[in-house]
Amino acid sequence: MQIDLSRYRVKLAGTEAERAGAQRLRYRVFVEEMGAAATAEQRAARREWDDFDPFFDHLILLDEAGDIADPLDRVVGVYRLMRDAAAAEGPGFYGAAEYDLAPILASGRRSVELGRSCVAPEHRGGPAMYLLWNGLAEYVLDRGIEILFGVASLPGTDPGPVAETLAFLHHFHLAPPELRVRARPAHFLAMDRLPRAAVDPARALRLLPALIKAYLRAGGRVGEGAWVDHGFNTIDVCVVMDTGRMTERYRQYYARGREG
Repeated sequence: MQIDLSRYRVKLAGTEAERAGAQRLRYRVFVEEMGAAATAEQRAARREWDDFDPFFDHLILLDEAGDIADPLDRVVGVYRLMRDAAAAEGPGFYGAAEYDLAPILASGRRSVELGRSCVAPEHRGGPAMYLLWNGLAEYVLDRGIEILFGVASLPGTDPGPVAETLAFLHHFHLAPPELRVRARPAHFLAMDRLPRAAVDPARALRLLPALIKAYLRAGGRVGEGAWVDHGFNTIDVCVVMDTGRMTERYRQYYARGREG
């Protein structure tokens, strides 16, 4: 199968329509597909948003091929990105409600919070996430970002089915102490649900969501404890990536992204 990359364009949302398109895709994925809670207003508009949206940069993937009845549906991939400067001037980081981010804040290093990453179902398995990551690479390199972080989700709120996955992340991919954020007490979920010896790393890795797996391959690590998010019907882990410690493979990947 030949994939026409020219049908796609990656950019930061620059208009209200593009931001609305990002929210439409988020509604499709997080509310309709994953069962997240939504207000009556959001259901009427078929868009998912929160009070943090105006302070985020919204990286979007546009599908410019063919006829699409609703222009909002041209947005087929999304990342929202909160720079530390924007967080300081606005409401703070979204993830601060779930995790104590003191280690990152105290580092004094340029950071960006990643969130609401999703791809339309009909565009999964192709180049969509690759193209989004190239856009993210450009964003990171242009702004001299040193730390990337954000919550990533496991489906459901029952820890039983994901006990080995959580234990794998805790025992094999825990962040170093200087960057080890910790889930807040209200919905804290211990991740060491199995002893290290009982974890099959190969099996646990296969069961990880693709996005978390990609973060680990890029040198990502996780904070202490997971957070049970009943509103989004997920168990969240906080992934932290120190760009200075990223694997050589992904440093080259990011460089290629900048070169186009």
